Amino acid sequence: MRKTTLWLILTMLAASVLVLAQMQKKGGPPLSPPAETSVTIDGKNISIKYSAPSVRGRQMFGEGGVISKDRTWPVWRLGANAATTLNTEADLVIRDLAVPKGTYSLFALVNQTPWQLIINKQTGQWGLTYNQDQDLGRVPMDMGKPPAPVETMTITLSQTGPNTGKLEVQFENYIASVPFTVK
Repeated sequence: MRKTTLWLILTMLAASVLVLAQMQKKGGPPLSPPAETSVTIDGKNISIKYSAPSVRGRQMFGEGGVISKDRTWPVWRLGANAATTLNTEADLVIRDLAVPKGTYSLFALVNQTPWQLIINKQTGQWGLTYNQDQDLGRVPMDMGKPPAPVETMTITLSQTGPNTGKLEVQFENYIASVPFTVK
């Protein structure tokens, strides 16, 4: 009788834990929450909206990594969920690519070093929808390694001079950045 009662209590406890975990997962924060970065340079706003994935114990890059399983591989949506968007009120030169003011989707070619930042004219799509024919252009990114692994991806826009800035992505064991100029 005691064994049966103990077994019943343990089973109910385990079931309760599973139900609570599922409720928290469904009602809790999204696994890749929305994020935004912006900078104002020379009176013009530049912003990026993205969803920030987390490593959560997984391999993200390289052969067999989570990103290598996306149907757009080796092109990555530079985030999660919907395509990452860049909105600029000013004409920019990203490295050596002229980018007219407007809204763009950002992707990255990540199966080579250095990564290539892809500025794409198609907007509003899910992140796994990529049309190379819509590329405005691609530019090489400066690559680095963070002092410690980066659990949740961040994109940062920062001002580096009177009319210059930097776009930087940090995730897992990578830092990728590219300079830009506001025209």
